[in-house]
Amino acid sequence: MTSGTISPLYGDASATAPEWSDIDARLAAAQLYWLVTVRRDGRPHAVPLCGAWHDGAFYFCTGDAEQKMRNLEHDPHVVVTAGPLGAGGWARGKDIAVEGVATRVDDPALLRSLADEWERKYAGDWRWEVRDGRFFEVTHQGDGTGGGAAVFRVPPDKVLVFGDEHGQTTYRFPTPR
Repeated sequence: MTSGTISPLYGDASATAPEWSDIDARLAAAQLYWLVTVRRDGRPHAVPLCGAWHDGAFYFCTGDAEQKMRNLEHDPHVVVTAGPLGAGGWARGKDIAVEGVATRVDDPALLRSLADEWERKYAGDWRWEVRDGRFFEVTHQGDGTGGGAAVFRVPPDKVLVFGDEHGQTTYRFPTPR
């Protein structure tokens, strides 16, 4: 069981930390995430994307020519954010930042499970065919398009949760996950 530690510097130290099960559920339910990667010159690169929180880790995909792929080839450390992202202010909602290391996923059974989850979660807006250890987008005609997308897994090393009465809560995970 993962428990959080409230930072007395950024919140009410007497508040109760959110239960990890609540944070886990919020990560699974999020429709939009932001992925932050690091460019070769050290500058951050942030993009919104869809993804899946599955069995305690975040999964996303990217094409070979995309900036995030080039960044991951250089440095696999990422931050994934989810939540109201400031829309509710400190007093309402929870903003979540997941820190971890992205690794490629090529297991066909896991990829098929993730493709099913994407389709279910996004009501058919994202439909993937699994081939050659990658996702291929399925068009309206049912054809695979493009060169496909590599799928990555990000197990959390640290998760920061901001908001409500607790202010900032940190969850740490043993590595490797």
